[in-house]
Amino acid sequence: MSKFDIFDTIATLRSRGRPFCVATVVRTADVTSAKAGAKAAITETGEILGHLGGGCVTRAVREAATTALTSNETAMIRVKPSANVLALTDADGAQVFRSGCPSGGTVDILIEPYELPAMLALFGTTPIARAIALHANLAGFRVACDPELDLMGMQSLEDLADLRPQDFVVIATQGAGDLAALKTALASPARRVSMIASAKKAHALTAKLDLPQQVIARLKSPAGLDLGGIDPHEIAVSVLAEIIQWRARDARPQEDVHETTA
Repeated sequence: MSKFDIFDTIATLRSRGRPFCVATVVRTADVTSAKAGAKAAITETGEILGHLGGGCVTRAVREAATTALTSNETAMIRVKPSANVLALTDADGAQVFRSGCPSGGTVDILIEPYELPAMLALFGTTPIARAIALHANLAGFRVACDPELDLMGMQSLEDLADLRPQDFVVIATQGAGDLAALKTALASPARRVSMIASAKKAHALTAKLDLPQQVIARLKSPAGLDLGGIDPHEIAVSVLAEIIQWRARDARPQEDVHETTA
């Protein structure tokens, strides 16, 4: 049996495109089965891959990992004997978990959520769709596209169930299934939907959809920044430039956005 390697495990989890946390024991005090430097990965289902210590530690890690995956924030937790717990947060900011283990040791653990890259869901099999997929992949996005594009390492549009509000949808159908793609895109959780089409065409298409105005308002058409490009790759760059601008803007604190736009 090959030796367990936590870094190989982390690489495998990353390749699956699913959220997980990495837990690292940073300090121990008194008697504990946990050892400083020990690491484990915690999946979204609560599976712990690696060894961190006994049941008291793993229960705390599982609970803290669930919280970290929701908040997407790194946390320091401390597992210590119940008799020594005075508050649920220690003076140094560590979140405290009570331990009933007879060993009586204390364990400090760093919980780090792995943030999935944003997904770009791409409708269409046109040359522009292919160019957008290639550029988005190079820019670090997870790309979900039509299998007919036959691009290595990209997800299928069937994975749209995993789409989140912070992800993006681009419709590059250009006459081949425009309405169906638009309906599916606007029904997704993604806050940002854009379409390779004129504003006039987009308006005509959305008029055929029985959707609330606030849903239709999420559509940006024509997609991309006006860079004056004509070639599919030039258009793809303009689309990605706009998406990167949106992503950066969404990631900034609201007070910074207000100061910039005031």
